[in-house]
Amino acid sequence: MNKFNLNSIIRDNILNMDPYISARIEHHKEKNSIFLDANENSFGSPLSFLNSYNRYPDPLQKELKKKISEFKNVSSSQIFLGNGSDEIIDLVYRIFSRPEVDHAIIFPPTYGMYEVSGKIHGVDIIKIFLTKENYQLNLGDIEKVVNTNSKIIFICSPNNPTGNDLKREDIENIIKKFTGIVVLDEAYIDFSNQKSFSREIDQYPNLIILQTLSKSWGLAGLRIGIAIASEDIIQWMNKVKYPYNISLISQEIAIKALENRDLFFFHLKNILSEREYMRESLNKIPIIQKIYPSSANFLLVKINSSSKNLYQYLMKKKIVVRDRSKIILCNNCLRITIGTHEENEYLIDQIQKYSIQKIKM
Repeated sequence: MNKFNLNSIIRDNILNMDPYISARIEHHKEKNSIFLDANENSFGSPLSFLNSYNRYPDPLQKELKKKISEFKNVSSSQIFLGNGSDEIIDLVYRIFSRPEVDHAIIFPPTYGMYEVSGKIHGVDIIKIFLTKENYQLNLGDIEKVVNTNSKIIFICSPNNPTGNDLKREDIENIIKKFTGIVVLDEAYIDFSNQKSFSREIDQYPNLIILQTLSKSWGLAGLRIGIAIASEDIIQWMNKVKYPYNISLISQEIAIKALENRDLFFFHLKNILSEREYMRESLNKIPIIQKIYPSSANFLLVKINSSSKNLYQYLMKKKIVVRDRSKIILCNNCLRITIGTHEENEYLIDQIQKYSIQKIKM
Protein backbone atom coordinates (compact mmCIF):
# COMPACT_ATOMS: atom_id res chain seq x y z
CA MET A 1 0.00 0.00 0.00
CA ASN A 2 1.39 3.39 -1.00
CA LYS A 3 1.96 5.48 2.16
CA PHE A 4 1.47 8.77 0.34
CA ASN A 5 0.99 11.83 2.55
CA LEU A 6 0.40 15.00 0.55
CA ASN A 7 1.21 17.52 3.29
CA SER A 8 4.48 15.77 4.11
CA ILE A 9 5.95 16.54 0.66
CA ILE A 10 4.71 20.11 0.27
CA ARG A 11 7.45 22.70 0.87
CA ASP A 12 7.15 24.33 4.30
CA ASN A 13 6.97 27.86 2.88
CA ILE A 14 4.08 26.80 0.63
CA LEU A 15 2.31 24.93 3.41
CA ASN A 16 2.37 28.02 5.62
CA MET A 17 1.70 30.69 3.01
CA ASP A 18 -1.34 32.96 2.81
CA PRO A 19 -2.43 32.88 -0.83
CA TYR A 20 -3.22 36.02 -2.78
CA ILE A 21 -6.99 36.47 -3.05
CA SER A 22 -7.87 38.16 -6.33
CA ALA A 23 -10.75 40.60 -6.56
CA ARG A 24 -12.82 38.20 -8.66
CA ILE A 25 -12.12 34.89 -6.95
CA GLU A 26 -15.52 34.87 -5.24
CA HIS A 27 -17.68 37.19 -7.32
CA HIS A 28 -16.74 36.56 -10.92
CA LYS A 29 -19.58 37.35 -13.32
CA GLU A 30 -22.28 37.77 -10.69
CA LYS A 31 -25.45 38.90 -12.41
CA ASN A 32 -26.78 42.44 -12.05
CA SER A 33 -23.65 43.68 -10.29
CA ILE A 34 -21.66 46.87 -10.63
CA PHE A 35 -18.00 45.86 -10.56
CA LEU A 36 -15.96 48.45 -8.69
CA ASP A 37 -13.58 46.06 -6.97
CA ALA A 38 -10.67 45.33 -9.30
CA ASN A 39 -9.49 48.75 -10.51
CA GLU A 40 -10.53 48.00 -14.09
CA ASN A 41 -11.43 50.61 -16.69
CA SER A 42 -15.21 50.80 -16.41
CA PHE A 43 -15.48 52.79 -19.66
CA GLY A 44 -14.07 49.97 -21.76
CA SER A 45 -11.25 49.77 -24.27
CA PRO A 46 -10.55 52.26 -27.09
CA LEU A 47 -12.03 49.76 -29.57
CA SER A 48 -15.74 49.26 -29.04
CA PHE A 49 -15.74 45.60 -30.10
CA LEU A 50 -13.23 44.84 -27.33
CA ASN A 51 -15.29 46.31 -24.52
CA SER A 52 -15.85 42.96 -22.80
CA TYR A 53 -12.09 42.63 -22.33
CA ASN A 54 -11.79 45.53 -19.95
CA ARG A 55 -12.77 43.11 -17.18
CA TYR A 56 -10.49 40.47 -15.66
CA PRO A 57 -11.22 36.86 -16.63
CA ASP A 58 -12.60 34.22 -14.31
CA PRO A 59 -9.52 33.31 -12.24
CA LEU A 60 -10.71 29.71 -11.81
CA GLN A 61 -12.03 29.26 -15.38
CA LYS A 62 -15.23 27.59 -14.12
CA GLU A 63 -17.13 27.52 -17.42
CA LEU A 64 -14.16 26.17 -19.38
CA LYS A 65 -13.43 23.55 -16.72
CA LYS A 66 -17.06 22.42 -16.92
CA LYS A 67 -16.70 21.83 -20.66
CA ILE A 68 -13.44 19.95 -20.17
CA SER A 69 -14.90 17.87 -17.33
CA GLU A 70 -17.79 16.78 -19.54
CA PHE A 71 -15.41 15.68 -22.29
CA LYS A 72 -12.83 14.06 -20.00
CA ASN A 73 -15.43 12.57 -17.64
CA VAL A 74 -13.72 13.90 -14.51
CA SER A 75 -14.95 16.38 -11.92
CA SER A 76 -14.28 20.09 -12.47
CA SER A 77 -12.78 20.14 -8.98
CA GLN A 78 -10.10 17.72 -10.23
CA ILE A 79 -9.01 20.03 -13.05
CA PHE A 80 -6.42 22.81 -13.02
CA LEU A 81 -5.74 24.96 -16.07
CA GLY A 82 -2.33 26.47 -16.71
CA ASN A 83 -0.78 28.83 -19.23
CA GLY A 84 0.40 25.80 -21.16
CA SER A 85 1.58 22.63 -19.42
CA ASP A 86 4.85 24.41 -18.74
CA GLU A 87 3.17 26.56 -16.09
CA ILE A 88 1.89 23.41 -14.42
CA ILE A 89 5.35 21.82 -14.46
CA ASP A 90 6.71 24.99 -12.86
CA LEU A 91 3.99 24.89 -10.19
CA VAL A 92 4.75 21.28 -9.33
CA TYR A 93 8.37 22.20 -8.62
CA ARG A 94 7.37 25.27 -6.61
CA ILE A 95 4.93 23.33 -4.43
CA PHE A 96 6.75 20.06 -3.83
CA SER A 97 10.52 20.46 -4.26
CA ARG A 98 12.91 22.25 -1.93
CA PRO A 99 15.74 24.00 -3.82
CA GLU A 100 19.21 22.54 -3.28
CA VAL A 101 17.70 19.67 -1.24
CA ASP A 102 15.24 17.56 -3.23
CA HIS A 103 15.49 15.97 -6.63
CA ALA A 104 13.25 14.94 -9.51
CA ILE A 105 13.58 11.85 -11.70
CA ILE A 106 13.18 11.97 -15.47
CA PHE A 107 13.58 9.40 -18.25
CA PRO A 108 15.47 10.72 -21.30
CA PRO A 109 14.94 11.02 -24.13
CA THR A 110 11.89 12.99 -23.03
CA TYR A 111 10.34 16.46 -22.95
CA GLY A 112 13.06 18.98 -22.15
CA MET A 113 11.09 21.30 -19.86
CA TYR A 114 11.09 18.78 -16.99
CA GLU A 115 14.83 19.33 -16.67
CA VAL A 116 14.89 23.03 -17.55
CA SER A 117 12.21 23.93 -15.01
CA GLY A 118 13.91 21.83 -12.35
CA LYS A 119 17.22 23.62 -12.89
CA ILE A 120 15.47 27.00 -12.68
CA HIS A 121 14.18 25.97 -9.24
CA GLY A 122 17.54 24.66 -8.07
CA VAL A 123 16.29 21.07 -7.96
CA ASP A 124 18.69 18.27 -8.82
CA ILE A 125 17.65 16.16 -11.82
CA ILE A 126 18.35 12.45 -11.82
CA LYS A 127 18.26 10.89 -15.28
CA ILE A 128 17.43 7.26 -15.90
CA PHE A 129 17.59 6.58 -19.62
CA LEU A 130 14.85 4.67 -21.39
CA THR A 131 15.89 1.29 -22.77
CA LYS A 132 17.85 1.53 -25.98
CA GLU A 133 15.90 -1.21 -27.73
CA ASN A 134 12.34 0.09 -27.47
CA TYR A 135 12.34 3.26 -25.34
CA GLN A 136 10.74 1.74 -22.23
CA LEU A 137 11.17 2.40 -18.50
CA ASN A 138 13.91 0.60 -16.59
CA LEU A 139 12.17 -0.16 -13.30
CA GLY A 140 15.23 -1.71 -11.66
CA ASP A 141 17.30 1.44 -12.06
CA ILE A 142 14.47 3.60 -10.74
CA GLU A 143 14.33 1.73 -7.43
CA LYS A 144 18.08 2.21 -6.96
CA VAL A 145 17.91 6.04 -6.95
CA VAL A 146 14.71 6.72 -5.00
CA ASN A 147 15.26 8.06 -1.47
CA THR A 148 13.67 10.47 1.01
CA ASN A 149 14.61 13.46 -1.17
CA SER A 150 12.89 12.03 -4.24
CA LYS A 151 9.85 14.28 -4.58
CA ILE A 152 8.77 14.16 -8.22
CA ILE A 153 8.89 11.64 -11.06
CA PHE A 154 8.07 12.84 -14.58
CA ILE A 155 6.76 10.27 -17.07
CA CYS A 156 5.74 11.13 -20.63
CA SER A 157 3.44 8.66 -22.43
CA PRO A 158 3.12 8.76 -25.39
CA ASN A 159 6.68 9.95 -25.09
CA ASN A 160 8.19 13.00 -26.74
CA PRO A 161 10.39 12.82 -28.86
CA THR A 162 10.16 9.05 -29.41
CA GLY A 163 6.38 8.91 -29.94
CA ASN A 164 5.80 5.52 -28.31
CA ASP A 165 3.51 4.48 -25.46
CA LEU A 166 5.27 3.41 -22.29
CA LYS A 167 4.04 0.14 -20.85
CA ARG A 168 0.96 0.77 -18.76
CA GLU A 169 1.91 -1.81 -16.13
CA ASP A 170 5.29 -0.11 -15.62
CA ILE A 171 3.61 3.26 -15.09
CA GLU A 172 1.18 1.71 -12.62
CA ASN A 173 4.07 0.10 -10.76
CA ILE A 174 5.79 3.48 -10.27
CA ILE A 175 2.61 5.29 -9.19
CA LYS A 176 1.78 2.61 -6.62
CA LYS A 177 5.27 2.39 -5.10
CA PHE A 178 6.46 6.00 -5.19
CA THR A 179 5.55 8.10 -2.15
CA GLY A 180 6.17 11.41 -3.90
CA ILE A 181 4.36 13.05 -6.79
CA VAL A 182 4.14 11.26 -10.15
CA VAL A 183 3.53 13.61 -13.08
CA LEU A 184 2.23 11.66 -16.07
CA ASP A 185 2.35 13.79 -19.20
CA GLU A 186 -0.38 12.66 -21.59
CA ALA A 187 -0.11 15.55 -24.04
CA TYR A 188 -0.45 13.11 -26.96
CA ILE A 189 -2.94 10.66 -25.43
CA ASP A 190 -5.70 11.41 -27.96
CA PHE A 191 -3.53 9.97 -30.74
CA SER A 192 -2.95 6.73 -28.81
CA ASN A 193 -4.93 3.52 -28.44
CA GLN A 194 -3.86 3.42 -24.80
CA LYS A 195 -6.52 4.68 -22.39
CA SER A 196 -5.82 7.69 -20.24
CA PHE A 197 -5.00 7.29 -16.55
CA SER A 198 -7.51 10.08 -15.89
CA ARG A 199 -10.16 7.37 -15.65
CA GLU A 200 -8.47 6.09 -12.49
CA ILE A 201 -7.48 9.40 -10.95
CA ASP A 202 -9.47 8.64 -7.77
CA GLN A 203 -7.28 5.57 -7.17
CA TYR A 204 -3.99 7.49 -7.18
CA PRO A 205 -3.72 10.42 -4.71
CA ASN A 206 -0.09 11.09 -5.76
CA LEU A 207 -0.78 11.31 -9.51
CA ILE A 208 -0.93 14.48 -11.59
CA ILE A 209 -1.92 13.95 -15.22
CA LEU A 210 -0.94 16.58 -17.78
CA GLN A 211 -3.02 17.04 -20.89
CA THR A 212 -3.40 19.96 -23.28
CA LEU A 213 -5.56 21.69 -25.86
CA SER A 214 -2.44 22.36 -27.97
CA LYS A 215 -2.13 19.06 -29.81
CA SER A 216 -5.25 17.14 -30.82
CA TRP A 217 -7.51 20.18 -30.30
CA GLY A 218 -5.28 22.41 -32.44
CA LEU A 219 -5.25 25.32 -29.98
CA ALA A 220 -1.52 25.72 -29.33
CA GLY A 221 -1.75 29.50 -29.69
CA LEU A 222 -4.16 29.77 -26.75
CA ARG A 223 -1.68 28.19 -24.29
CA ILE A 224 -4.05 26.04 -22.23
CA GLY A 225 -2.52 23.17 -20.31
CA ILE A 226 -4.61 20.79 -18.22
CA ALA A 227 -3.76 19.08 -14.95
CA ILE A 228 -6.02 16.33 -13.62
CA ALA A 229 -5.41 15.31 -10.02
CA SER A 230 -7.01 14.89 -6.61
CA GLU A 231 -9.00 17.82 -5.27
CA ASP A 232 -6.36 18.33 -2.57
CA ILE A 233 -3.57 18.78 -5.13
CA ILE A 234 -5.74 21.02 -7.31
CA GLN A 235 -6.47 23.27 -4.32
CA TRP A 236 -2.74 23.74 -3.72
CA MET A 237 -2.19 24.62 -7.37
CA ASN A 238 -4.95 27.21 -7.16
CA LYS A 239 -3.31 28.74 -4.07
CA VAL A 240 0.09 29.11 -5.72
CA LYS A 241 -0.82 30.07 -9.30
CA TYR A 242 -0.88 33.64 -10.58
CA PRO A 243 -4.37 35.15 -10.16
CA TYR A 244 -5.45 35.50 -13.81
CA ASN A 245 -3.29 32.95 -15.62
CA ILE A 246 -5.70 32.17 -18.49
CA SER A 247 -6.89 35.15 -20.56
CA LEU A 248 -10.56 35.79 -21.20
CA ILE A 249 -10.22 35.42 -24.96
CA SER A 250 -8.41 32.08 -24.53
CA GLN A 251 -11.21 30.82 -22.30
CA GLU A 252 -13.90 31.94 -24.74
CA ILE A 253 -12.30 30.38 -27.81
CA ALA A 254 -11.53 27.13 -25.98
CA ILE A 255 -15.16 26.82 -24.85
CA LYS A 256 -16.35 27.26 -28.45
CA ALA A 257 -13.86 24.64 -29.66
CA LEU A 258 -14.95 22.12 -27.05
CA GLU A 259 -18.54 22.54 -28.24
CA ASN A 260 -17.49 21.42 -31.73
CA ARG A 261 -16.59 17.80 -31.04
CA ASP A 262 -17.51 16.55 -34.50
CA LEU A 263 -14.80 18.65 -36.13
CA PHE A 264 -12.33 17.58 -33.42
CA PHE A 265 -12.89 13.90 -34.18
CA PHE A 266 -12.79 14.57 -37.94
CA HIS A 267 -9.36 16.21 -37.63
CA LEU A 268 -8.14 13.49 -35.29
CA LYS A 269 -9.15 10.79 -37.78
CA ASN A 270 -7.30 12.63 -40.56
CA ILE A 271 -4.12 12.96 -38.48
CA LEU A 272 -4.11 9.24 -37.69
CA SER A 273 -4.69 8.41 -41.36
CA GLU A 274 -1.89 10.74 -42.46
CA ARG A 275 0.43 9.26 -39.84
CA GLU A 276 0.03 5.84 -41.46
CA TYR A 277 0.44 7.34 -44.93
CA MET A 278 3.66 9.03 -43.83
CA ARG A 279 4.98 5.83 -42.30
CA GLU A 280 4.31 3.77 -45.41
CA SER A 281 5.71 6.39 -47.76
CA LEU A 282 8.88 7.15 -45.79
CA ASN A 283 9.62 3.45 -45.36
CA LYS A 284 10.06 3.18 -49.14
CA ILE A 285 12.85 5.78 -49.22
CA PRO A 286 16.38 4.25 -49.10
CA ILE A 287 17.86 6.95 -46.85
CA ILE A 288 15.34 6.13 -44.09
CA GLN A 289 16.89 3.60 -41.73
CA LYS A 290 14.05 3.26 -39.23
CA ILE A 291 10.70 4.76 -38.30
CA TYR A 292 9.92 4.25 -34.64
CA PRO A 293 6.43 3.20 -33.51
CA SER A 294 4.31 6.27 -32.80
CA SER A 295 1.17 6.87 -30.77
CA ALA A 296 1.51 10.64 -31.21
CA ASN A 297 1.03 13.18 -34.00
CA PHE A 298 4.63 12.87 -35.13
CA LEU A 299 7.17 10.28 -36.25
CA LEU A 300 10.72 9.84 -35.01
CA VAL A 301 12.69 8.95 -38.14
CA LYS A 302 16.26 7.61 -38.14
CA ILE A 303 18.39 8.53 -41.14
CA ASN A 304 21.16 6.21 -42.37
CA SER A 305 23.48 9.21 -42.79
CA SER A 306 23.60 12.67 -41.25
CA SER A 307 20.20 13.85 -40.04
CA LYS A 308 21.67 17.35 -39.76
CA ASN A 309 22.38 17.44 -43.49
CA LEU A 310 18.84 16.35 -44.33
CA TYR A 311 17.46 18.86 -41.85
CA GLN A 312 19.39 21.70 -43.53
CA TYR A 313 18.31 20.50 -46.98
CA LEU A 314 14.66 20.54 -45.93
CA MET A 315 15.07 24.01 -44.43
CA LYS A 316 16.21 25.27 -47.85
CA LYS A 317 13.01 23.78 -49.26
CA LYS A 318 10.96 25.72 -46.67
CA ILE A 319 10.20 22.60 -44.61
CA VAL A 320 10.88 22.85 -40.88
CA VAL A 321 11.27 19.61 -38.93
CA ARG A 322 13.10 18.99 -35.64
CA ASP A 323 16.61 17.58 -35.61
CA ARG A 324 16.85 15.41 -32.48
CA SER A 325 20.29 13.97 -33.21
CA LYS A 326 21.87 15.62 -30.16
CA ILE A 327 19.35 13.99 -27.81
CA ILE A 328 20.44 10.82 -26.01
CA LEU A 329 19.43 7.62 -27.90
CA CYS A 330 18.23 9.66 -30.90
CA ASN A 331 21.37 9.76 -33.01
CA ASN A 332 20.68 10.84 -36.62
CA CYS A 333 16.96 11.17 -35.91
CA LEU A 334 14.46 13.75 -37.14
CA ARG A 335 11.12 14.34 -35.43
CA ILE A 336 8.52 15.01 -38.10
CA THR A 337 5.07 16.33 -37.19
CA ILE A 338 2.14 15.02 -39.21
CA GLY A 339 0.93 17.81 -41.49
CA THR A 340 -1.87 18.15 -44.01
CA HIS A 341 -1.88 15.70 -46.91
CA GLU A 342 -0.43 18.35 -49.24
CA GLU A 343 2.33 19.22 -46.75
CA ASN A 344 3.15 15.54 -46.20
CA GLU A 345 3.32 14.85 -49.94
CA TYR A 346 5.71 17.75 -50.44
CA LEU A 347 7.91 16.56 -47.56
CA ILE A 348 8.03 12.99 -48.88
CA ASP A 349 8.86 14.23 -52.39
CA GLN A 350 11.76 16.35 -51.10
CA ILE A 351 13.19 13.52 -48.98
CA GLN A 352 12.99 11.22 -52.01
CA LYS A 353 14.92 13.75 -54.09
CA TYR A 354 17.51 14.13 -51.34
CA SER A 355 17.86 10.35 -51.11
CA ILE A 356 18.45 10.08 -54.85
CA GLN A 357 21.14 12.76 -54.65
CA LYS A 358 22.90 10.84 -51.85
CA ILE A 359 22.82 7.59 -53.84
CA LYS A 360 24.34 9.26 -56.91
CA MET A 361 27.11 10.68 -54.77
